[in-house]
Amino acid sequence: MKKHLVRVVPEKERLPKKEQLAWKIAEMAVNNKEADSDVIEMLGNRIIDNAAVAIASVNRHPIVAARAQALAHPRAHGATLFGMPSDQMFDCEWAAWANGVAVRELDMHDTFLAADYSHPGDTIPALLAVAQQKKKSGKELLLGILTAYETQINLVKGICLHEYKKDHIAHLAPAIAAGLGTLLHLPTEMIYHAIGQALHLSFSTRQSRKGEISSWKAYAPAFAGKLAIEAVDRAMRGETSPSPIYEGEDSVIAWMLGGKNATYEVPLPEPGERFRAIMESYTKEHSAEYQAQALIDMAIKFHQRKIDFTHVKEVLIRTSHHTHYVIGTGSGDPQKFDPSASRETLDHSAMYILAVALEDGGWHHVQSYTKERANKPSTVALWKKIRTEEAEAWTRAYHEKDPTKRKFGAEIVITMNDGSVLQERLDNPNAHVNGEKPFERPEYIKKFSTMTEDLLEAAEAARFLELTSRLSELSTIDLYQLLPQVIPGKLVGDKRNDEGIF
Repeated sequence: MKKHLVRVVPEKERLPKKEQLAWKIAEMAVNNKEADSDVIEMLGNRIIDNAAVAIASVNRHPIVAARAQALAHPRAHGATLFGMPSDQMFDCEWAAWANGVAVRELDMHDTFLAADYSHPGDTIPALLAVAQQKKKSGKELLLGILTAYETQINLVKGICLHEYKKDHIAHLAPAIAAGLGTLLHLPTEMIYHAIGQALHLSFSTRQSRKGEISSWKAYAPAFAGKLAIEAVDRAMRGETSPSPIYEGEDSVIAWMLGGKNATYEVPLPEPGERFRAIMESYTKEHSAEYQAQALIDMAIKFHQRKIDFTHVKEVLIRTSHHTHYVIGTGSGDPQKFDPSASRETLDHSAMYILAVALEDGGWHHVQSYTKERANKPSTVALWKKIRTEEAEAWTRAYHEKDPTKRKFGAEIVITMNDGSVLQERLDNPNAHVNGEKPFERPEYIKKFSTMTEDLLEAAEAARFLELTSRLSELSTIDLYQLLPQVIPGKLVGDKRNDEGIF
């Protein structure tokens, strides 16, 4: 890997195109030709993971609404939708939109955390939709996805967005554009302009993940995928982009990030170096924000001790800056203590999640978020006794350069009314690559089977899993079959309607 210095360059210096970060990413996309076998297997795991959470959420309102928009854009030889028959196809940008919302809705797929946050699995719906419409092979698809993962993860390592209250889709959209460049065998110049347009259009604030969080939290990554597809389409037709998009005097670093004196270092693979960033990412065992994963694992251990939580005086979570300020009491969001808050808000409340998991001894992607569950009197009482506190050691561990030493856990200290103290500490969630029970193919399959058991026929699930076991061999026809079809009659909103504009 080579680290590339990125800074604002005055217009009078005229930064050469080949020295710009967007160009270097585009060159990287062009150079991606082969993948390691373990990387291909992991990519298959992530396709399984995406399907698990997408099918589980397929009848939730945000997905039904997004699917209705896609249904208004049918296309012969287009792209398929989660849950729908594979012979029904739609314009790829709208299929990417609907499928992207489905993947993101439950907040339960893969994650990568470093200088910023990301869910690199959000890249897959757009890449698959375009691969289907453009009649690409399994190998072309997997290389495109790996470019997208490599781009997003390395941008997340080098450039912090949340410090300036910008949403993380600003790394996602250019990553998808780069991945599409690999998938479609585009030249460097074309990919460069697609990346520039995608980045320029994808900057938005973090309000989508703050305060009263709405369904836009699930829509935002799908929007990034859709706009990236459109940016690539324009670039393929000869349209150019604002540039330098990162380094320009009036561009994103200068006015949306660190300013004209800021410098960033973004690592990218050298020519000929295989793309392996996906191996540093990790999935979720529980349907909640990533920093809550270890809290749930510890809560299960506390529950097993048969503690009477009505006798709790205080619960303290010592953890990293991110956990404290994004999902903890450091956020200053009163909504994180509101039983009537949206599901999206509750899954970004460490206090709510810990209270429920302590009482229930587990976590469920639906039942743990119901209004009845959130309003349970004993839960509300316990919830209000929980607070978070940043501990410098946890913040340092969160930003550890060596991924084998990085920690996304916490310490929980429960003080009882009689003065006794109970403690648990966990460096990483159990399912993390450095956790006690790292997810491998059997765990991904179990997650898929559990979350889809009432929605997929056994034969359909088996067919889908077999395809994921031989990604590099898949034909164009196979790719049309890569999204599972829900049992007939169990899919809500599978017909076009005129409730909106389309």
